[in-house]
Amino acid sequence: MGQLINGRELADKMQEEMKQEVSQLAEKGIRPGLVVLLVGENPASQTYVKNKDLAAAKIGILSKVERLPETISEDELLEKIAFYNKSEEFHGILVQLPLPGHIDEEKVLLAIDPKKDVDGFHPMNLGHLFVGNPTMIPCTPYGIMKMFEAYDIDLDGKRAVVIGRSNIVGKPMAQLMLMKNATVTIAHSRTKDLPALAKEADILVVAIGRGHFVTKEFVKPGAVVIDVGMNRDENGKLIGDVKFDEVSELAEYITPVPKGVGPMTITMLMYQTIEAAKKLK
Repeated sequence: MGQLINGRELADKMQEEMKQEVSQLAEKGIRPGLVVLLVGENPASQTYVKNKDLAAAKIGILSKVERLPETISEDELLEKIAFYNKSEEFHGILVQLPLPGHIDEEKVLLAIDPKKDVDGFHPMNLGHLFVGNPTMIPCTPYGIMKMFEAYDIDLDGKRAVVIGRSNIVGKPMAQLMLMKNATVTIAHSRTKDLPALAKEADILVVAIGRGHFVTKEFVKPGAVVIDVGMNRDENGKLIGDVKFDEVSELAEYITPVPKGVGPMTITMLMYQTIEAAKKLK
């Protein structure tokens, strides 16, 4: 069986280092602050936000969760963002997605000050990333890059395949690996003969949002397999996009679900909040 990339362990180690940095910043009168705007009662969003809040408390980051009703108007939400853009207390603003159907997500993301966009989703920050000069980076791909670093996984000259083309994971993930000299293919649900393409990959990142979609037919022996999926099976158990039991027999390195990519996403959110606080003071 391949070696597990333990995201939980790495996240704990990084958060411990951040806690020390936050206490050093406190001596200079700086306390990083993160506000999360949570609209409605989406259960998955509630869980994510609770985990973000716990991580912030552990590190010493000032954390505020503003819970807003499902019925909030787009204008009211934009006013909230405008208020926090001006606030000196909060260095990071995060609007938890997805938003209710009557609110334009793109308009909301555009309203966040790019310097406070600790999620890395603002088009200006994505633009910086795509010209090879990143400022704020989407947290999931950023966390995956930290995993490669921690486990000495060299991307130089490697063949990488990303299954999934979202602006949150797939596209920025491809760009970050490209910047480390990997040769990258972005594949998706409409890609023809996907298993054969995936099987060419030295590094396979799966973010397609379908439980146990990737089986051993997709994986070359000795590949590094990163599973970004968070799905529930028919019994309500959390599973990834990768069929772990069979793929782990082939892979050299593999991330589990849970305790893989998820904890690193939250860790990078905290990391970028601290960086924003350092820049804004």
